[in-house]
Amino acid sequence: MQSGHHEGEVHHKNKHLLERFEGYTDLIIVGLIIALGAAMLVGLLTANGKVTW
Repeated sequence: MQSGHHEGEVHHKNKHLLERFEGYTDLIIVGLIIALGAAMLVGLLTANGKVTW
């Protein structure tokens, strides 16, 4: 039996900051959509219909 590296093995270095950010972009976009939706809901629920300007 041989112990050692296989030719097909790939060892990854620590990921660059941008590569880690790319992995979280989907979560960030979903979070922003939820936050904007919540802000719109609060705005609709607290609106009284009177224009102050």
